[in-house]
Amino acid sequence: MRPATPEHDFQALLLLSFGGPEGPDEVMPFLRNVTRGRGIPDERLAVVARHYQHFGGVSPINGQNRALLTAVESELRERAVDLPLYWGNRNWTPYVADAVGQMRADGIRRALVLTTSATSSFSSCRQYRDDLAAARAAAGDGAPELVKLRHYFDHPGFIAANADGVRDALEALPARLRPDARIVFTAHSIPERMNEESGPEGGLYLAQQRETARLVAAQVRGAGAEFDLVWQSRSGPPQVPWLAPDINDHLRALARGGVEAVVISPTGFVSDHLEVRWDLDIEARRTAAGLGLAFSRAATAGSHPAFVAMVGELVLERLTGQPPEVLGSLGVCGLDCPAGCCPAPRRPQA
Repeated sequence: MRPATPEHDFQALLLLSFGGPEGPDEVMPFLRNVTRGRGIPDERLAVVARHYQHFGGVSPINGQNRALLTAVESELRERAVDLPLYWGNRNWTPYVADAVGQMRADGIRRALVLTTSATSSFSSCRQYRDDLAAARAAAGDGAPELVKLRHYFDHPGFIAANADGVRDALEALPARLRPDARIVFTAHSIPERMNEESGPEGGLYLAQQRETARLVAAQVRGAGAEFDLVWQSRSGPPQVPWLAPDINDHLRALARGGVEAVVISPTGFVSDHLEVRWDLDIEARRTAAGLGLAFSRAATAGSHPAFVAMVGELVLERLTGQPPEVLGSLGVCGLDCPAGCCPAPRRPQA
């Protein structure tokens, strides 16, 4: 017998994501959206555009989000939670402003929001909150109240999904290499200053990424298991310090140290963004091959059943007040972020 639908005043769930092109002609307009206001010329964007064109001009994030929405819809139905689902993006269709406008037209007055970022920083949290505020302003009077679900970098479901990915990646290596294969976790690099200003006391982005890596490694190889946390997808002017080392530099260091095999787990990403497919599956794999390193890439959480169940649990936390589930020691984050938390990075002086 299914549980009774909990009493609450939420009327919908909005999936908020980054967005991506869905055809060759959309690539450059999408990249201009992403970099708007940063003065990046088209000739520099054309370099990144070639990465998208390698995949037919289609970002993999869109298919991943559609699969996640379908799975979450089924999950909520199983939990007897009646919330219609909406989807909006920051940088491409369906835009979040259009989604919120549709919610207003549909009579939605209050909704939950799931973002496809698990951690704290300006780009992974505050900027999404700003997107929601701008979308509400565009919708005008009667726009729904939008309540963002908390960060889930250490939720049991997120950890379990990523741990399964690492196990499968280990199994893909030759048997003799599995016991000593180095597990290397990656996340999107950000400017050091952005990390220093993440969270009330600073440094929270790095701390949360490291905690995710530690928890996944412990599930795969036991408490205290060794692992590496490195960074990928750096962009921006070279004079601005970003979190390091880069994954490719780290692979070179591992090879010099006698490591024979690596498993790369992009726990800093919720799904297979283009950065995962290009920066890891193509560039890092090419680096490893040139070094003679056996290479296996773990799947992201995507629409793994444990991750989908996690979404249901995050929703129920808000609907019923059930205690948050966490595995790590950093505490619950993202329930009620103060207005000044994770500010926009200051531009370097000319």
